[in-house]
Amino acid sequence: MSRTKGGFVTRRQHKKVLKLTKGHWGSRHRLFRRANESMLHALWYSFIGRKQRTRNLRSLWIARINAAARMHDISYSRLIAALKVANIQLDRKSLADLAVHDPQSFAAVVSVAKQAAS
Repeated sequence: MSRTKGGFVTRRQHKKVLKLTKGHWGSRHRLFRRANESMLHALWYSFIGRKQRTRNLRSLWIARINAAARMHDISYSRLIAALKVANIQLDRKSLADLAVHDPQSFAAVVSVAKQAAS
């Protein structure tokens, strides 16, 4: 069997990695081996970052709901329990959006939840 040389394919892969690492510091965007390491780390960090962003946003939503709920004399945990009893299936993202952008609707949801809990 004849020997094949992978020059074109290898160069294409190297150029792809170097293009992805454009803007990285020092040899991390010039030398393929360093750039490949840098790219793998960057992709891993971006994956982790997407999970962390979800966590951070959820805690922000909870803080906003808690602040708005306390204006209506109810704590966050009691509000969530009351919403479950009232069978109101609003997630924390939409509740926080209501609390910030439409306080009247949030007040209505809270009053319905309070009545169901009592």
